[in-house]
Amino acid sequence: MTLPTKYYQMTSTVTKDAQLRMELVQNDFPKPKPHEVVIRVEASPINPSDQGVMFGWSNMANAYHKGEGLERVLIAPISDQGMGIMKARIGQNLPVGNEGAGTVVLTGDSEEAKALMGKKVAALSGSMYAEYCCVPAMTCLPLFDENSCKDGASSFVNPLTALSMVETMKLEGHKSLVHTAAASNLGQMLNKVCIADGVELVNIVRREEQADILRNLGAKYICNSSSEAFMPDLINAIHETGATLAFDATGGGGLASQILTAMESAAARTPGAYSIYGSIKHKQVYLYGGLDISPSVLSRGYGMAWGVGGWLLPNFLARIGMEAGNKLRMRVAAELKTTFKSNYTNEISLADALEINNVTNYFAKTTGEKFLICPQL
Repeated sequence: MTLPTKYYQMTSTVTKDAQLRMELVQNDFPKPKPHEVVIRVEASPINPSDQGVMFGWSNMANAYHKGEGLERVLIAPISDQGMGIMKARIGQNLPVGNEGAGTVVLTGDSEEAKALMGKKVAALSGSMYAEYCCVPAMTCLPLFDENSCKDGASSFVNPLTALSMVETMKLEGHKSLVHTAAASNLGQMLNKVCIADGVELVNIVRREEQADILRNLGAKYICNSSSEAFMPDLINAIHETGATLAFDATGGGGLASQILTAMESAAARTPGAYSIYGSIKHKQVYLYGGLDISPSVLSRGYGMAWGVGGWLLPNFLARIGMEAGNKLRMRVAAELKTTFKSNYTNEISLADALEINNVTNYFAKTTGEKFLICPQL
């Protein structure tokens, strides 16, 4: 095939006059280094982690677009507080799109790069919202023949996060898990992994229809945070499972504190476990998302053996090393149509991803709705 001399890529920029601008820019076609490949990107999902770079601390309630087609620009105002938080970004045209899949159309001279020529691959990049993307060959996951690029578009962020949560549990000596925003695409994958691997999982949702989604998957422990019985239900579920590790996608508010309190209350049911310093078993909550951007509030009532910290997938993969990480990737590749199957409700072009009605819909992060950007549309 004849390759173009230019290609379009989506960028997000914070301007000095307190605006966020997202637009499509033209770049020269990449020249891969010996260890790199160029992918013709065919599918890339919009994940909450992508939106952190896309929109930052801008005021999306007042966002709008101007222009049409490839000339469309999305603009959103930024408050003084937002500008203070994002001052390091001012003037930087940041590429966006953490993951995606496509076909390798050009490679460097190394054997590992040339071996991928013409193959369908998934990749983790940070610049996948583009017609083409240049990445190291070693970061690519070759797809099986029966898998399309749309099948492989979400091969990294959600699947590897679900698997890595279970691996974190094992490494840190816990026996079961608690997960919030549990009916999300990631939460559904985590349920499938835990059911398959015999790991007990306590799911926290906000609405009854979300609970129904998980029941249909076979989830056993589901607690609705909007229910008056939330805390008793959570304590009972944690007592039955022995969960002392939680992953919280909300980040802000008091949910992490409620989980720690429930863990302590469950531990106190064990005869002879009482101490003025609380239970001796360490209780840990990892904040891995920011669905709630308000401050995290901790109401200390869970003894002294506890921790709240941040958790990121790249950091965990670096911790376990390449060999262990590759085992997780191979499992993802083998189960793309089952455990790690992603369902998309909307497929849009790069230009359509900047159209304000589409932006409003995917920015809402509604359970059951997932957008897929198809750069070749």
